[in-house]
Amino acid sequence: MGHIDKISIKDMAKNQRPREKIILNGVNSLSDTELLAILIRTGNKNMSSIELANCIINMDKSSGIRKLADTNIEELKEIKGVGTAKACQIMAAIELGKRIARFIPDKKPKITSPDDVVNMYMEDIRYLKKEVFKAILLNTKNEVICDVEISVGTLNSSLVHPREVFIEAIKRSTNKIILMHNHPSGNPEPSREDKNITNRLIEGGKILGIDIIDHIIIGDGMYFSFKEKALI
Repeated sequence: MGHIDKISIKDMAKNQRPREKIILNGVNSLSDTELLAILIRTGNKNMSSIELANCIINMDKSSGIRKLADTNIEELKEIKGVGTAKACQIMAAIELGKRIARFIPDKKPKITSPDDVVNMYMEDIRYLKKEVFKAILLNTKNEVICDVEISVGTLNSSLVHPREVFIEAIKRSTNKIILMHNHPSGNPEPSREDKNITNRLIEGGKILGIDIIDHIIIGDGMYFSFKEKALI
């Protein structure tokens, strides 16, 4: 039998090398063998990383890549060229894939009344020494997408600029916002500046098609809702 030379990845056309293929064509363009070759990075004395990856995938030809889901470090180390490091890399990648498949996103809290917002944020911000202004972004089901801190310090219209309020809402394709800030004095009654800022943001939202559905001021165990007071 003639001697078969090891096929080095360096001998391959550049656009056929696994890493270059990912960059040029995306990870979906790679075969199972090429993906595994990237993980193990190197082959052994007689095989390139691609050839060794092919041996690993075909360790059980009847199962193919499915076998990797049930394998263990000791089994992998029986393959010539697979040491502890490579075996651990493969096991880590398999476990990551399993965890991603099992992942269930946390249920997003839904806002049905000002009380829902107050219950979520009261304890976090009622004792703050400075005013913190947040925008709570909602989806079409009134579920909280996220909250964005807009400003910290004495509230005035120069600190709460519409651009800062709406930029994240636009990025996340939300169409509803609840404004919220705290009063370190503990008294949640809105100031003239609070009302001015609210009206300014409502007008800005109309232009962008983003509704400001409430502005809640958190005091010390009390709150003020512009919506409840029919100010929105």
